[in-house]
Amino acid sequence: MHWAVRMGVGGVGLLICFLSFRLIIIPGDATRLLPKYLSFSSANSTFRIAVFADLHYGENAWTDWGPLHDENSDRVISSVLNMENPDFVVYLGDVITANNLAMPNASNYWEMAISPTRNKNIPWASLFGNHDDMAFEWPEEWFGSLGVPSIQCSSSQSATGCEQESDCYFQGTTRAELIEMDMQHNLSHSSYGPKSLWPSVSNYVLEINSYMHPELPAAFLYFLDSGGGSYPEVISATQARWFQQTSAQRNPGARIPEIVFWHIPSQAYGKIAPSPGSPIKQPCVGSINLEAVAPQEAEYGIMDILTNRTSVKAVIVGHNHGLDWCCPYKSLWLCFARHTGYGGYGSWPRGARILELVEEPFAVNSWIRMEDGTTHKENLIV
Repeated sequence: MHWAVRMGVGGVGLLICFLSFRLIIIPGDATRLLPKYLSFSSANSTFRIAVFADLHYGENAWTDWGPLHDENSDRVISSVLNMENPDFVVYLGDVITANNLAMPNASNYWEMAISPTRNKNIPWASLFGNHDDMAFEWPEEWFGSLGVPSIQCSSSQSATGCEQESDCYFQGTTRAELIEMDMQHNLSHSSYGPKSLWPSVSNYVLEINSYMHPELPAAFLYFLDSGGGSYPEVISATQARWFQQTSAQRNPGARIPEIVFWHIPSQAYGKIAPSPGSPIKQPCVGSINLEAVAPQEAEYGIMDILTNRTSVKAVIVGHNHGLDWCCPYKSLWLCFARHTGYGGYGSWPRGARILELVEEPFAVNSWIRMEDGTTHKENLIV
């Protein structure tokens, strides 16, 4: 068994209902009822995943540039989907910027983010980042000479259901509400996860079935909530134990490969990171290294568990918009995705990490597909 990675290197205006929210029509969910399982497919038995990280929909909807950023993010997602035609999509957290959403129902912008994938009938799974349920941050300029914009709010999705300004509130939408909305779509493989892991929510595992032996799993994808927003930026000891127990139960003997996704890098990323701004040198691979790792606040055992489990091949994270490298760490690989959305900090070109799983012999080929159609690649076989 081996694992391969291939990578490359104005003024404040009027706020109308939902802050210029674009109405999303959902005509296609009933047209393709998918079974709730994933499978390697085709003669070469591959499974391709597009990872969309840090989209940050919904920023500054009261300005010209906010809605334009969302439109640009739509374009990036659609371009990657058209060029890569993935079997599956992972939304890797910070799908929305809740702290910048002056509306009661942030799920409207979550719908924007998943709509390009849904409209192409591609299944997906989501997890949470630190901005998805962050408390609203009142813009300082609203309290200057220009004043607070005239806001009409409604928790309904009806474009004519505006309420009085006195009824507006800025409590946002909770993790539980967001994931429940996501799960309502037939194409969604997202899950709330065990209630015992609260306040973390998006903790679950997906199985990719074998093409040659459809009754058997050929790979597992694990999703963990790394916190932030409404609670500290950590993967708790309880989550770590849940992974340890679940993986032992689902994959006894650690015979089947496992890949793990979460949003905020663990502190282990900082231990192996290339010096910010320096060239990315082997054994690391990547194309952008323009900032320091911003890790979780603490570690409570998850990395020890992962590195002592031979079936875990890689951890994929987002959060740092100026990083897309992968580096080996003990028995596995630690990888960043690529900043996909036009929201959030940084003006670096956008793209998405692509993971192509090969069933037999098991391998993972990975590259960055850029918004302009180019790819950044390196070849590494382990």
